[in-house]
Amino acid sequence: MKTTRPYAMTTRAAAAEETRHRILRSTLALSAEKFTLEIALADVAERAGVTTKTILRHFGSREGLFDAASDFNRGEIEQERAAPVGDLPAAITVVVDHYEERGDWVMRMLSQERSDARAASVVGIGRVVHREWVATTFRPQLERVPSVEREAAVDLLVVATDVYTWKLLRRDRNLGRADTEQRMCALAQSVVNQWAARGHTREGDEVT
Repeated sequence: MKTTRPYAMTTRAAAAEETRHRILRSTLALSAEKFTLEIALADVAERAGVTTKTILRHFGSREGLFDAASDFNRGEIEQERAAPVGDLPAAITVVVDHYEERGDWVMRMLSQERSDARAASVVGIGRVVHREWVATTFRPQLERVPSVEREAAVDLLVVATDVYTWKLLRRDRNLGRADTEQRMCALAQSVVNQWAARGHTREGDEVT
């Protein structure tokens, strides 16, 4: 019994974690199909193949479930958006990959932010995450910008790499993935190049 009990406990813990992840993924999948306010625990339970009681046992309440789903989603997004620092073309490829996967879901959440406090919280966190991603990913380029103008440069890079920019090109203009990426890359490159054109970079530096 001493040798089988730890194994049984580990198996149960793994099964519980798998159930938890399935519930969270089902919640996020439903949020791509319905407004957040319309999603009931019964909907999540049906999608996840569990009972409402199971959801409450794992998360305590509907609010607890959505809080956990938001944290889970943020963790996945941060992993998806990890990009080589200072490599502008690679960063654009990474962020477009992310938008190809989640951009329509993000736009759906944005459409709800004025009517749903939870959606507003999710997209508010998303804006912070995106700005931090820009500041980190383009740090070598931003370090060449005078400190008094650095926030403006971050603002412009946020716009060049934002989900709205992707939507404008990919959905509104109906451009292909490659053309969308090329245009976003050109926008970002023009931002980092403008300080070089104004003579703010060190002599001999190349802004890339």
